[in-house]
Amino acid sequence: MIEINSISKWYGQFQVLTDCSTQIQKGEVVVVCGPSGSGKSTLIKCVNGLEPFQKGDVTVNGISVGDPKTNLPKLRAHVGMVFQHFELFPHMTITENLAIGQTKVLGRSRDEAHERGLKLLDRVGLRSQAEKFPGQLSGGQQQRVAIARALAMDPICMLFDEPTSALDPEMINEVLDVMVELANEGMTMMVVSHEMGFARKVADRVIFMDQGRIVEDATKDEFFGTPRSERAQLFLSKILSH
Repeated sequence: MIEINSISKWYGQFQVLTDCSTQIQKGEVVVVCGPSGSGKSTLIKCVNGLEPFQKGDVTVNGISVGDPKTNLPKLRAHVGMVFQHFELFPHMTITENLAIGQTKVLGRSRDEAHERGLKLLDRVGLRSQAEKFPGQLSGGQQQRVAIARALAMDPICMLFDEPTSALDPEMINEVLDVMVELANEGMTMMVVSHEMGFARKVADRVIFMDQGRIVEDATKDEFFGTPRSERAQLFLSKILSH
């Protein structure tokens, strides 16, 4: 579903990604973790072309992201993306937030988009909030709306960029529960996260990054059992000791 082949990226002289390669199969859940500044968010944004890269190639469902001939907006319509800071339109109701992409990009009728949106709000437990504005919802609720909005586009895979890092601790589980459900239903997912409990529960594989490189790419049992690199062992000892 997603193939990342030897991609490298620079911001001016500074190299943020160095020769990163991995593959994500259909239905697989892969968690990307690592210290701050290790390139995790940049890597996931390269998958749908939100960040351009200078070397290597990324293909999603057989379509090359780096090819200048690729219609990136069309590709992004099929790759759900959930950001750290929700990115909802504050002046639109929740229902309108869910409908706009469907009508503008997928060409659905207003009624059809509205109905699909309500079904997905049911699914994330927020049907009762349909006519509210994002500012009237908690952070956890807004993030669940953002997930519903991404699902409304019928994505072939979902990318999550630290979806819980901006949330209060008690709101984290309500978002992770929705993500666990998605994973259990077989959605292909690439998730940048520090939530190791989530990784242990649903990840098929864990990618550990440090200084712009993929240091480990292992099954979750291997990664949480005995990581091969000292850097990953140190990272885990700090993150799991709390």
